[in-house]
Amino acid sequence: MHTTKRWNVDVLVDGESDGDSACTRAEVGLVADDGTELHGHGMARKHPMDSDAPEIGEELAVSRALSDLSRQLRQVAAEDIGDNTGIPWRPT
Repeated sequence: MHTTKRWNVDVLVDGESDGDSACTRAEVGLVADDGTELHGHGMARKHPMDSDAPEIGEELAVSRALSDLSRQLRQVAAEDIGDNTGIPWRPT
């Protein structure tokens, strides 16, 4: 039996700058077909001595948000494994 599912991840990136400093925040959201909803968050700050390259802050913030989402998804999987097998599983 072959099945295909599509999970979409929404990415929202928000940045603020004030003189030589800047802060970029990212939020990623996943809604699975079973209704599970997860949100990951990430942030990046520009050091005042760094050159102005907003895309770097965006990349870092989004990667950190995706990492947070990944950690949460592993935890959900661990809980599901424990519920289905009766044996606790700890994600690594």
